[in-house]
Amino acid sequence: MLNEFKEFAVKGNMVDMAVGIIMGGAFGTIVKSLVDDILMPPIGSLMGGMDFSQLHLALDGNEYASIEAATEAGAATINYGNFINALIAFLIVAICLFFLIKGINQLKRKEEEAPAAPAEPPRQEVLLEEIRDALKKQ
Repeated sequence: MLNEFKEFAVKGNMVDMAVGIIMGGAFGTIVKSLVDDILMPPIGSLMGGMDFSQLHLALDGNEYASIEAATEAGAATINYGNFINALIAFLIVAICLFFLIKGINQLKRKEEEAPAAPAEPPRQEVLLEEIRDALKKQ
């Protein structure tokens, strides 16, 4: 049973999947920083100095200056600004994956279009050719 588990755990597909998950997590962190720290501040500035990460709706009906202030007051909030940031991050990841898969598909198509090596003739034909060549030499 241990050998079966070891064989399963080190199969190429399993290792590839683990590497993909780790790289995906790292890529997600980079994209989140890109959205939160690079893209959203200028967009917020263009919209009158708005900080998207602080956009919220307090469910108790009161208005709070920040999500932290609402949390300190014990109010439940819907943090739709964080959702907007997450949605933009998702779109960036989706676009990157689209282009990655598009490139992989193009490589696969080129590979499929490449002419295959000619098939070997049947063994009978090879033997007959050898016999013919031997008879010509005599």
